[in-house]
Formats: sequence, C-alpha cells, structure tokens
Amino acid sequence: MSPPAALTRFLRRTVNGLRSRIAPVPQISPELWLRTVRQYPFLAALSAEEQSKLRALSALFLQHKEFTGAHDMQVTDDMAVAIAAQACLPLLHWGEPAKALDWYDDFVGIVVHPAEALARRQSTDGSGVVHHYSQVLLGEAMERGPVMLAWPAVEAAGHDPDDATSVVIHEFIHKIDMQDGSANGRPPLPAGFAGTTSAAQARKLWANTWTEAYEQFRERVSMAYRFGADKPWLNSYGASAPEEFFAVACEAYFVQPARFAQEFPTLAPLLNAFFNRPAASA
Repeated sequence: MSPPAALTRFLRRTVNGLRSRIAPVPQISPELWLRTVRQYPFLAALSAEEQSKLRALSALFLQHKEFTGAHDMQVTDDMAVAIAAQACLPLLHWGEPAKALDWYDDFVGIVVHPAEALARRQSTDGSGVVHHYSQVLLGEAMERGPVMLAWPAVEAAGHDPDDATSVVIHEFIHKIDMQDGSANGRPPLPAGFAGTTSAAQARKLWANTWTEAYEQFRERVSMAYRFGADKPWLNSYGASAPEEFFAVACEAYFVQPARFAQEFPTLAPLLNAFFNRPAASA
C-alpha cells in the first residue's frame, strides 16, 4: 500500500525539479506535532528547543522514507509522525539533520503491521540438523532492507512506568549498529570517543564496558528465571545476544533516562558520549 495521498504530497513536494535532499522540507503541522509529543511521555519530557529540533528532523526523515501498511492497514499521518519522532530521537544531537540521517541511509521502506507478525525461521544445530520454527515479532530491522513495526507496540511506548521499551527506537538502534556491518552491539564510534585517543582504544573501552554489563545482566536474568530472584528492570530480551542488549539498553536510555543511569552507571556515560547528549538531556 502506498502512503496516504495527503502525506505523499506533504512529503514528496519539490521545487523547480530540485533533488529532494536539497528541496525545502515541508513542516509537520503544529497540531499534528503536539498530538505526537503529548502521546509519548519521553518526547513530552524534552525541552522546547529539543522538541523543535526533533520536529524538523522528523519532517526530513519523512521526506525520504516510504510507509506501507500490511494486511490492508492504512498508515495515517499521525502514525507516520509517531514513528518518525521515535526513530529520530537517537539522532537529535548529532548535528546537521541531513548528515545525522545518513545513519538511516541504507533503506527507504517502513512496513507497519496491525498486530504482531509471525515470521518463519530456520536454524542449524551443531550436528548439522536444520530446525524450522515460527517467531512472533513486534519489529524487525533488516540489514540494508526495510524496517517492520507492529503498530500496537509503537503506540504503547513509554506509557507504563515499569516498561522502558520503544520498538521503534529498538529497531532503529539496530540500523545504527549495522552501519559497519551486521548488528553486533558495537556500532561505529566517532573520533575521540569518550576521551579516547585512538580508534582501537575507543573500541576496547566500548567492548570491555558493554561485555561486562551484558554478562552481569545475563546472570541477573538467569537468577530470576531459574531461582526466583527479582526480575531485572530492563527487558529480559536483552539477555538473548549482545546486539539485543545494546538495542534494549538504548531504548530504555531514551524512554527512562534517569532510571537507566541508576541501573547502568557504567553504560550511561558511554551512551551520553555516543549520542552526544548534553548532561541536562541525559
């Protein structure tokens, strides 16, 4: 399905045949933007300046992405802007909008499902036996391919104080992670990251800190499931793989930043440095 006609006109307008990247970017209407911000507490908590920057960034994002509704679902303007705002939140402090959006330059399509999606999978065990199974998905980011999102999960982000999840942020963090290859929880790091003096030093700092936090989190999840210990605050799905821990941690970092900093004091400074967030915003 193509995007709604009004949204298509809204997003694809050009002037005198100029390329879309340099054409004037249509604004998201104040009414639509206000509805979006009010719907998500972690967006409402942003400063007025940050909200203004996010609005402009989201409009540019929408100009370069195409939405498709699965199973005859109609993707409305409100839905598209809600997805854009959450997708662009990690990019908010990465400088000039067009340059920041280069992190998402490997795809165009965003597929929105009306409910959870069921994906057919296969895996091969150590003996070479192929196993076929089905997996329920709330979202998926495909390497150099589209992003899939289940709308109920998108809509619910940030409303439960005990649930620091955003499926949109999660999947777009995977896209950021994939910028130097497949997702592995180790995204490309900027020069001088966190005060380091070389790329090797930056990678070592990142790897050591995240590996230690991941192993500790896996142990906490294991203790909760096997022995009835207190369940960790962070979504236990993060214990399934390093790349999932990175994505789960990032969505919690943006949805409930204060709580995340308390729970993961070693990771919060690295994410502050990576996302270039000012102290007052983190």
